[in-house]
Amino acid sequence: MAELVYPPVIGVARTMFKVQGLRFDIGGTENVPRKGGALLVSNHIGYLDFVFAGLAALPAKRLVRFMAKESVFRHRISGPLMRAMKHIPVDRSEGMHAYKHALDALRGGEIIGVFPEATISQSFTLKSFKSGAARLAMEAGVPLLPVALWGTQRLWTKGQPRNLGRSRTPITIRVGEPMNPLENEKPGALTRRLRMRVQELLDDAQRAYPGKPSGPDDRWWLPTHLGGTAPTPEEAAARDREAAL
Repeated sequence: MAELVYPPVIGVARTMFKVQGLRFDIGGTENVPRKGGALLVSNHIGYLDFVFAGLAALPAKRLVRFMAKESVFRHRISGPLMRAMKHIPVDRSEGMHAYKHALDALRGGEIIGVFPEATISQSFTLKSFKSGAARLAMEAGVPLLPVALWGTQRLWTKGQPRNLGRSRTPITIRVGEPMNPLENEKPGALTRRLRMRVQELLDDAQRAYPGKPSGPDDRWWLPTHLGGTAPTPEEAAARDREAAL
Protein backbone atom coordinates (compact mmCIF):
# COMPACT_ATOMS: atom_id res chain seq x y z
CA MET A 1 0.00 0.00 0.00
CA ALA A 2 1.31 3.43 -0.95
CA GLU A 3 2.54 5.72 1.82
CA LEU A 4 0.54 8.90 1.21
CA VAL A 5 1.29 10.77 4.44
CA TYR A 6 4.61 9.64 5.94
CA PRO A 7 6.92 10.82 3.09
CA PRO A 8 5.40 14.33 2.92
CA VAL A 9 5.67 14.64 6.72
CA ILE A 10 9.35 13.69 6.46
CA GLY A 11 9.78 16.35 3.78
CA VAL A 12 8.24 19.00 6.04
CA ALA A 13 10.47 17.90 8.92
CA ARG A 14 13.60 18.14 6.78
CA THR A 15 12.61 21.63 5.67
CA MET A 16 12.18 22.63 9.30
CA PHE A 17 15.61 21.19 10.14
CA LYS A 18 17.14 23.41 7.44
CA VAL A 19 15.29 26.46 8.74
CA GLN A 20 16.58 25.70 12.23
CA GLY A 21 20.09 25.14 10.90
CA LEU A 22 20.39 21.83 12.75
CA ARG A 23 23.74 20.10 12.25
CA PHE A 24 23.52 16.31 12.06
CA ASP A 25 26.12 13.67 12.78
CA ILE A 26 24.52 10.29 12.13
CA GLY A 27 26.63 7.14 12.39
CA GLY A 28 25.81 3.47 11.93
CA THR A 29 22.94 3.79 9.46
CA GLU A 30 24.36 0.79 7.61
CA ASN A 31 23.18 -1.30 10.58
CA VAL A 32 19.51 -0.69 9.78
CA PRO A 33 18.10 -3.81 8.06
CA ARG A 34 17.09 -3.15 4.45
CA LYS A 35 14.15 -5.51 4.78
CA GLY A 36 12.32 -7.51 7.41
CA GLY A 37 11.09 -6.65 10.87
CA ALA A 38 13.22 -5.04 13.57
CA LEU A 39 12.62 -3.30 16.88
CA LEU A 40 14.39 0.08 17.06
CA VAL A 41 15.20 0.93 20.69
CA SER A 42 16.33 4.44 21.66
CA ASN A 43 17.13 6.48 24.72
CA HIS A 44 14.62 9.24 25.47
CA ILE A 45 15.73 12.79 26.34
CA GLY A 46 13.35 15.06 24.42
CA TYR A 47 9.86 15.37 23.02
CA LEU A 48 11.04 15.15 19.39
CA ASP A 49 13.12 11.98 19.82
CA PHE A 50 10.81 9.90 17.64
CA VAL A 51 11.51 12.26 14.74
CA PHE A 52 15.28 11.97 15.10
CA ALA A 53 15.34 8.23 15.78
CA GLY A 54 13.28 7.74 12.64
CA LEU A 55 15.87 9.68 10.62
CA ALA A 56 18.38 6.91 11.22
CA ALA A 57 16.31 4.50 9.12
CA LEU A 58 15.86 6.74 6.08
CA PRO A 59 19.17 5.85 4.36
CA ALA A 60 17.94 2.24 4.34
CA LYS A 61 14.66 3.48 2.82
CA ARG A 62 12.77 2.27 5.88
CA LEU A 63 9.96 3.97 7.79
CA VAL A 64 9.67 3.45 11.53
CA ARG A 65 6.29 2.94 13.21
CA PHE A 66 6.58 4.26 16.76
CA MET A 67 4.67 3.13 19.79
CA ALA A 68 3.38 6.32 21.45
CA LYS A 69 1.01 7.18 24.27
CA GLU A 70 -2.62 7.04 23.30
CA SER A 71 -3.33 10.68 24.18
CA VAL A 72 -1.23 11.83 21.19
CA PHE A 73 -3.69 10.02 18.91
CA ARG A 74 -6.63 11.91 20.44
CA HIS A 75 -5.17 15.32 19.51
CA ARG A 76 -7.08 16.96 16.65
CA ILE A 77 -3.91 17.65 14.64
CA SER A 78 -1.38 14.98 15.62
CA GLY A 79 -3.98 12.19 15.92
CA PRO A 80 -4.92 11.88 12.23
CA LEU A 81 -1.25 12.19 11.22
CA MET A 82 -0.11 9.52 13.67
CA ARG A 83 -2.77 7.10 12.48
CA ALA A 84 -2.03 7.81 8.81
CA MET A 85 1.67 7.10 9.41
CA LYS A 86 0.67 3.79 11.06
CA HIS A 87 2.17 4.56 14.44
CA ILE A 88 0.83 2.48 17.32
CA PRO A 89 -1.19 3.96 20.22
CA VAL A 90 -0.35 2.68 23.69
CA ASP A 91 -2.89 2.82 26.50
CA ARG A 92 -0.73 2.19 29.57
CA SER A 93 -3.70 0.81 31.50
CA GLU A 94 -4.46 -1.67 28.70
CA GLY A 95 -1.15 -2.40 26.99
CA MET A 96 -1.87 -5.81 25.49
CA HIS A 97 -3.71 -4.40 22.47
CA ALA A 98 -0.67 -2.28 21.52
CA TYR A 99 1.63 -5.25 22.15
CA LYS A 100 -0.35 -7.45 19.76
CA HIS A 101 -0.52 -4.64 17.20
CA ALA A 102 3.28 -4.23 17.32
CA LEU A 103 3.82 -7.99 17.21
CA ASP A 104 1.75 -8.30 14.03
CA ALA A 105 3.59 -5.36 12.46
CA LEU A 106 7.00 -6.84 13.28
CA ARG A 107 6.02 -10.21 11.85
CA GLY A 108 4.78 -8.35 8.77
CA GLY A 109 8.27 -6.90 8.20
CA GLU A 110 7.89 -3.44 9.75
CA ILE A 111 10.42 -1.57 11.89
CA ILE A 112 8.79 -0.63 15.19
CA GLY A 113 10.29 2.11 17.38
CA VAL A 114 10.14 2.08 21.18
CA PHE A 115 11.56 4.02 24.12
CA PRO A 116 12.10 1.39 26.84
CA GLU A 117 12.67 4.05 29.53
CA ALA A 118 8.93 4.80 29.05
CA THR A 119 9.32 8.53 29.83
CA ILE A 120 11.85 11.28 29.15
CA SER A 121 14.95 11.07 31.32
CA GLN A 122 15.21 14.44 33.04
CA SER A 123 18.77 13.66 34.15
CA PHE A 124 19.72 12.95 30.49
CA THR A 125 21.24 9.66 31.67
CA LEU A 126 19.81 6.22 30.93
CA LYS A 127 17.00 5.13 33.21
CA SER A 128 16.21 1.47 33.72
CA PHE A 129 14.72 -0.29 30.68
CA LYS A 130 11.35 -2.01 30.68
CA SER A 131 11.64 -5.61 29.47
CA GLY A 132 8.75 -5.31 27.01
CA ALA A 133 11.01 -4.48 24.07
CA ALA A 134 13.09 -7.63 24.57
CA ARG A 135 9.99 -9.79 25.01
CA LEU A 136 8.39 -8.31 21.90
CA ALA A 137 11.47 -8.84 19.73
CA MET A 138 11.93 -12.40 21.01
CA GLU A 139 8.31 -13.34 20.37
CA ALA A 140 8.34 -11.78 16.89
CA GLY A 141 11.70 -13.35 16.04
CA VAL A 142 13.25 -10.03 14.98
CA PRO A 143 16.48 -8.26 16.01
CA LEU A 144 16.74 -5.33 18.39
CA LEU A 145 18.31 -2.22 16.84
CA PRO A 146 19.96 -0.03 19.52
CA VAL A 147 20.01 3.74 18.95
CA ALA A 148 21.40 6.64 21.00
CA LEU A 149 20.41 10.30 20.60
CA TRP A 150 22.24 13.34 21.93
CA GLY A 151 21.49 17.04 21.58
CA THR A 152 17.75 16.59 21.05
CA GLN A 153 17.09 17.73 24.63
CA ARG A 154 18.35 21.19 23.68
CA LEU A 155 15.37 21.67 21.34
CA TRP A 156 12.45 20.60 23.54
CA THR A 157 12.40 18.64 26.77
CA LYS A 158 10.68 18.53 30.14
CA GLY A 159 11.00 21.62 32.30
CA GLN A 160 12.68 23.78 29.68
CA PRO A 161 11.33 26.28 27.12
CA ARG A 162 11.17 25.13 23.52
CA ASN A 163 14.07 26.18 21.30
CA LEU A 164 12.68 25.65 17.81
CA GLY A 165 14.10 28.71 16.08
CA ARG A 166 17.31 28.94 14.07
CA SER A 167 19.54 27.55 16.80
CA ARG A 168 22.09 25.62 14.69
CA THR A 169 21.97 22.96 17.39
CA PRO A 170 24.13 19.89 16.77
CA ILE A 171 22.25 16.57 16.84
CA THR A 172 24.24 13.34 17.17
CA ILE A 173 22.71 9.94 16.41
CA ARG A 174 24.38 6.54 16.73
CA VAL A 175 22.96 3.23 15.49
CA GLY A 176 24.43 -0.04 16.74
CA GLU A 177 24.53 -3.46 15.14
CA PRO A 178 21.31 -5.50 15.37
CA MET A 179 21.13 -7.64 18.49
CA ASN A 180 19.59 -11.10 18.76
CA PRO A 181 19.03 -13.13 21.93
CA LEU A 182 21.73 -15.56 22.92
CA GLU A 183 20.89 -19.25 23.28
CA ASN A 184 18.52 -19.72 26.25
CA GLU A 185 18.75 -16.00 27.10
CA LYS A 186 15.86 -14.66 29.16
CA PRO A 187 14.13 -11.32 28.45
CA GLY A 188 15.63 -9.75 31.58
CA ALA A 189 19.18 -10.67 30.59
CA LEU A 190 18.63 -9.45 27.02
CA THR A 191 17.20 -6.18 28.39
CA ARG A 192 20.31 -5.62 30.52
CA ARG A 193 22.57 -6.36 27.55
CA LEU A 194 20.53 -4.01 25.37
CA ARG A 195 20.77 -1.21 27.91
CA MET A 196 24.55 -1.66 28.10
CA ARG A 197 24.77 -1.37 24.33
CA VAL A 198 22.65 1.79 24.22
CA GLN A 199 24.87 3.21 26.99
CA GLU A 200 27.97 2.52 24.88
CA LEU A 201 26.38 4.27 21.90
CA LEU A 202 25.34 7.20 24.09
CA ASP A 203 28.87 7.53 25.45
CA ASP A 204 30.17 7.58 21.88
CA ALA A 205 27.61 10.21 20.84
CA GLN A 206 28.54 12.41 23.79
CA ARG A 207 32.27 12.12 23.07
CA ALA A 208 31.71 13.08 19.43
CA TYR A 209 29.28 15.91 20.20
CA PRO A 210 30.62 19.29 19.00
CA GLY A 211 28.28 21.50 21.02
CA LYS A 212 29.47 23.23 24.18
CA PRO A 213 27.57 25.32 26.76
CA SER A 214 27.56 29.00 25.83
CA GLY A 215 28.07 29.98 29.48
CA PRO A 216 27.39 29.02 33.09
CA ASP A 217 23.62 29.33 32.59
CA ASP A 218 23.68 27.02 29.57
CA ARG A 219 24.82 23.87 31.33
CA TRP A 220 21.30 22.63 32.04
CA TRP A 221 21.37 20.17 29.11
CA LEU A 222 24.45 18.35 30.40
CA PRO A 223 24.16 15.57 33.01
CA THR A 224 25.98 16.07 36.28
CA HIS A 225 28.71 13.53 35.43
CA LEU A 226 29.63 15.68 32.42
CA GLY A 227 29.76 18.87 34.49
CA GLY A 228 26.21 19.97 33.83
CA THR A 229 23.40 21.19 36.05
CA ALA A 230 20.70 18.71 35.00
CA PRO A 231 19.00 16.87 37.87
CA THR A 232 20.88 13.88 39.22
CA PRO A 233 19.29 10.50 38.41
CA GLU A 234 17.98 10.40 41.97
CA GLU A 235 16.46 13.89 41.71
CA ALA A 236 14.95 13.03 38.33
CA ALA A 237 13.42 9.84 39.75
CA ALA A 238 11.86 11.86 42.57
CA ARG A 239 10.37 14.28 40.02
CA ASP A 240 8.92 11.33 38.06
CA ARG A 241 7.33 9.93 41.20
CA GLU A 242 5.87 13.32 42.09
CA ALA A 243 4.43 13.76 38.60
CA ALA A 244 2.80 10.32 38.79
CA LEU A 245 0.85 11.19 41.95
